[in-house]
Amino acid sequence: MEFDARLLRPAGGFGRRARLLAAASWVPNAALALGFFAGLLLAPPEHRCRPDPALLPPALRNLSGRALLATAVPRSGAGWSRCLLYSYAPGAARPNRTGPCTRGWHYAPPAAGLSASPFTQWDLVCSDGWKVPLEQTTYLLGWLSGCIALGLTCDRFGRRAAFLFSLVLALPLGIGVALALNYVMLLVLRLLLGAALAGTFLSLYVARLELCDPPHRLMVVMVAGFFWVAGELLLPGLAVLCRQWWLLQGAVTLILALLTTCWGCPSLFPESPRWLLATHQLEKGRRGLRALAEGNGVSLEDEFYSQEHLLAELEPASEGAPLPRYHTLCEVFGTRVIWKNSLILGFTALIGCGIRPCFTRNLAPYPPPFYFSYFLLAALEATACLFLCLTVNRFGRRPILLLCTILTGISSLLLLALTQYLLEWIILTLSVLGIAFSQAVTMLSVFFAGELLPTVVRGTGLGFILAASMVGRAAGPLMDLQNNRSFFLHHVVFASFAILSVLSIMLLPESKGRGLPESLQDGESQRRPPLFRAPRRRDQLPLLSPRSLAAGPPAQDYARLVTATKKMLGSHQGWRRLPEPGLAGAPQGET
Repeated sequence: MEFDARLLRPAGGFGRRARLLAAASWVPNAALALGFFAGLLLAPPEHRCRPDPALLPPALRNLSGRALLATAVPRSGAGWSRCLLYSYAPGAARPNRTGPCTRGWHYAPPAAGLSASPFTQWDLVCSDGWKVPLEQTTYLLGWLSGCIALGLTCDRFGRRAAFLFSLVLALPLGIGVALALNYVMLLVLRLLLGAALAGTFLSLYVARLELCDPPHRLMVVMVAGFFWVAGELLLPGLAVLCRQWWLLQGAVTLILALLTTCWGCPSLFPESPRWLLATHQLEKGRRGLRALAEGNGVSLEDEFYSQEHLLAELEPASEGAPLPRYHTLCEVFGTRVIWKNSLILGFTALIGCGIRPCFTRNLAPYPPPFYFSYFLLAALEATACLFLCLTVNRFGRRPILLLCTILTGISSLLLLALTQYLLEWIILTLSVLGIAFSQAVTMLSVFFAGELLPTVVRGTGLGFILAASMVGRAAGPLMDLQNNRSFFLHHVVFASFAILSVLSIMLLPESKGRGLPESLQDGESQRRPPLFRAPRRRDQLPLLSPRSLAAGPPAQDYARLVTATKKMLGSHQGWRRLPEPGLAGAPQGET
């Protein structure tokens, strides 16, 4: 079914109503960014062991202040040791060994941000420091599972139903995270909250994509990306205002609750007419098209919305009023082209997120007081969005994805092989370029997949591709969980994958300027264009120029051809004389 050409364009295309719905779909992205980064923003504060007088000799137990610290806490670099205390043998005046903290930790007030966090509430430092990357990994696994499960829900029950279900589910979970009583409770609730936020993001992304016609599709999706970056930039300011981490979680949950009241209105988030018609729900699709056309200021005849007209746009094999038709996950696995495209784009999304810790690790020596690395990553994400806006519609999806992947791999390989020989500013420049291009790879992979996947399985396919990106994003916390012991191997593997993925990107079709595929048959019919377009060669007949062939042979060229043919045949006796031009009806003589 050619929805864009035969139904969306007559209904006003990207008219007034469509533009309003697109703008309404941008605002929730800022709130979802607040929810996504609220747990990932936390960083361990500066801390040291509290002195334990019981470990000191009796003569030193009455000390206080800096003198007590000097006798009880070892020095570490420019400050005090974070996790060790001196231990004295009986009768000894000097310490003979060190041991773990016995009376807890003293936490320095942060320069900015949260003054109380899970680190200070449950002492997630030193021997329990592994619990922080575990919590972050669990949260990302929640997003992974939510993308897969709620992507299937999005294709089975609709985009609007999946959005509202996920958003309503996120509200009690957000409150539960803010009121968590212990670490295990926090871990479980963050897992479920990640799944709910993932379903909200995915259903909103799919609905936004299906709303647009081909010329406006990229711009609408990229503007939504700018709103995501805006929410990411607002989060540190919100953290400064809240000061307590549970207040920050409560504020983010309150913002999501406001979205429920506003976007629960069907006029601001209607069901996708494209999905309704692709799944053969003709009556609901007719109402959705009529509302879209009326909002766009287009008045169409009633025959346009009739069941017979919509049925003619469906598969020709349909007989009578079709029943709603949904597809299972096994049918997606049984396809060839759709499964291949999804596998390639999921692989590139995994690389784009997984290789990023290899670059962000080089930002550690530059720690200004107020979230330098966090703001730099957000600014680079906005730069990647702007780069895609300026290039993808002009040069195509596949060439730009190929370019970004190559530059990401080259930056990674240069850092991997030459870090010890390069100046610091060159390392920083390569890291910044690698972060920007890796973010562009991830964003373009998801957008490209949305254009290649058919409407009937778009939620499922995009769910798996976003899940692959979450696997790559979880690589950073996993490295922290292992104290970066396998960081070099991680860097080698993802740098190699980035170069190898170049070959697989060449197998993708180009979706620039094309309508979205609707059925599995449409998705399977997509073919890969040549990477380099060769000029078309035409067979040139004697005495005719290519310009003459293109414009049609004029009368004088045709007469010249007949004259030459007569001369060639005149030397052979027994041939009939050909008629002169303009005398086709005259009888032919014999020679």
